[in-house]
Amino acid sequence: MKKKLTIDADRFSSIFLPVLFGVFIITLWQSGALHVITGADPFTLPLPSRIIKIISENIPKVLLNVKATVIVAVGGLVLGSLLGYLLAIIASAFPTWGVGGLAVVSAFNAVPIIAIAPIMNNLTKDFSRDPNVRSMLAKMLVVMIMCTVAMSVNAYRGFKELKPFSEDLMHSLAAGQLTIFLKLKVPNSVPYIFTALRVSVPGSIISAMVSEYFAEYIIGVGRQIRENIVLAQYATAWAYIGAAFVIGITMYVLLLFFERIFMKGRRA
Repeated sequence: MKKKLTIDADRFSSIFLPVLFGVFIITLWQSGALHVITGADPFTLPLPSRIIKIISENIPKVLLNVKATVIVAVGGLVLGSLLGYLLAIIASAFPTWGVGGLAVVSAFNAVPIIAIAPIMNNLTKDFSRDPNVRSMLAKMLVVMIMCTVAMSVNAYRGFKELKPFSEDLMHSLAAGQLTIFLKLKVPNSVPYIFTALRVSVPGSIISAMVSEYFAEYIIGVGRQIRENIVLAQYATAWAYIGAAFVIGITMYVLLLFFERIFMKGRRA
């Protein structure tokens, strides 16, 4: 009974309180109290009702740009995660220079997205005659670079931070290196994979939207935010900011859902 009460309290603090805080902020915002507190005006900080109205009046266009951003974010996330996991495998197989190699990879995390995006645009300019294809590839590569670091570092930890004497036990049972890798190291890396994805999922969305600022093809949530701010259409820009918020929450909730499925046995 005590354990059940503890679980209910944890759910209350982790779900209900953040939702309650969000409702409180939106209420202040809609009532205009937030404008008084922050000193903003309704033109640069439109009311939520105005933002929702703009979204409802432009659903096809909003969905088109949301689709473009999601494709870039998910595509780059998958490519970056696979590449990062492969680099972790190589670093684990060759420990002499593995740590140094991951340090070099980690250095890419310090490079600003606004510096990488134009470079990728130039590198992919001859990839296709279709500007949409070139633009999508360049943006995916930016997201891939940003997601590779988190996966490579965390997966490498999963390969190395094994339970005490577990690898020695496998050796004592005459298990080969491939068997040890598949039966011990890969399962041990699963929690670290989800740890990396918790970092990479929000990062992929941010990277996708920032890369859209410099993209050749004018499509995507990030590009629409930029274009509407330049045109002083702040309400429309906030509508796309709201769309980005929904994308981020949806992808993160899906990640937690799959994590709950894959980690269910481990928690038990």
